[in-house]
Amino acid sequence: MVEALVTAGATAVSVGVVYVMAAARVVKQYERGVVFRLGRLKSSVRGPGFTLIIPFVDRLRKVNMQIVTMPVPAQDGITRDNVTVRVDAVIYFKVVDASEAIVQVEDYRFAVSQMAQTSLRSIIGKSDLDDLLS
Repeated sequence: MVEALVTAGATAVSVGVVYVMAAARVVKQYERGVVFRLGRLKSSVRGPGFTLIIPFVDRLRKVNMQIVTMPVPAQDGITRDNVTVRVDAVIYFKVVDASEAIVQVEDYRFAVSQMAQTSLRSIIGKSDLDDLLS
């Protein structure tokens, strides 16, 4: 009788430990955690520190909130005065709203890169060579 109770208690404790290990997540200071419960966005974004989610029901996506430096590939363009130029650039960006970055854009890093390339080509086309050189 006592052996059965001890075995049942040990089993319950081990199941509890496995559940907590599956539910435990750590969000770093420079990250925010966006939680999806069964595919639907939870209203609150998890801040830095220890957090628990419901295993197999919740998904936690971490978003880096630091300033990101990303090189833009060299762009060939024709200036307003019909001169062909090749311009390199570097972009700096920071995610302000973690849930919007995950939900509204499929891949926000790729989207920022493409927007920077498009803007760079547009600016090259609207500028004279003298303006670009200065």
